[in-house]
Amino acid sequence: MTSRPGRRGRASRTLTAYAFLAPSLAVIGLFTVWPLILAAGSSVRAARPGSGEWVGADNYVAVLNSEEFRNALGNTAVYVVLATPVTVACALGLALLLNRKLAGRTFFRAAVFVPAVVSLGVTAISWRFLLSPEIGLVTHWLHRLGIPAGNGIRDPDLGLAYLAVVHVWRNVGFYAVMYLAGLNTIPRTYYESAHLDGANAWQRFRHITWPLLGNTTAFVSILAVVTAVQAFDHVFVMTGGGPYSSTETLVYLLYRKGFEDLEFGYAATLGWIVLLMVFALSLAQNLYFSRRVVGY
Repeated sequence: MTSRPGRRGRASRTLTAYAFLAPSLAVIGLFTVWPLILAAGSSVRAARPGSGEWVGADNYVAVLNSEEFRNALGNTAVYVVLATPVTVACALGLALLLNRKLAGRTFFRAAVFVPAVVSLGVTAISWRFLLSPEIGLVTHWLHRLGIPAGNGIRDPDLGLAYLAVVHVWRNVGFYAVMYLAGLNTIPRTYYESAHLDGANAWQRFRHITWPLLGNTTAFVSILAVVTAVQAFDHVFVMTGGGPYSSTETLVYLLYRKGFEDLEFGYAATLGWIVLLMVFALSLAQNLYFSRRVVGY
């Protein structure tokens, strides 16, 4: 006799939960799922606006065989390789530093997060002036110190490297906060026991900190790669994909094809290709880290 009211209570709680989730699910469906469905339809139709001709996989073949795609793919790969390892390593080092008992630690913990919350458009404009070959403060001092700075942000050989520096500057504080959260979950007794056993700082990091930060490192690395693959804002503001398409990334190419050249089929196809690439990279990283994460 008591099971029926119990089932009713669970059903009521379930309906209440779905009622609270409904607005968020509606927003996700409207602004994420529905555009993906529309993009999937556009990717198998004629590239030009005003034509609904079915072309099947022709757009995918055209995109994968285009020189523009190969150039953007190469630029994106170089950008990811330049930006991701440095971002993750600097974030970990910064977190280890801010986890120590230092004067003003609270202030510095807040300060490192500032670049992540400031408008990327504003910061990109600032960095464009700092890296200008004529009036840039950074390029000026690089030349003064004898460090090759090329033609600043307009250098076709160094443009991606400068963009990677901006990427690191913007994201390192955000990931450092994640690492700080991970460090705070490691029991202090582990360090105390290691200290009593005579382990030095490097040994404590190697055998305690690094293994037990496995979950955090996995999450940060996956997020860092996804963020780097989707680089667009500062590319748009600082270089516009130039000079000579030397800094044109996949997402910037998608923007140019869709909003400048009005090749909607090409843009939709490229969008799905990027989505599948990000999914594959995330899955590969997740499988890699899942075999190496240490629990406690």
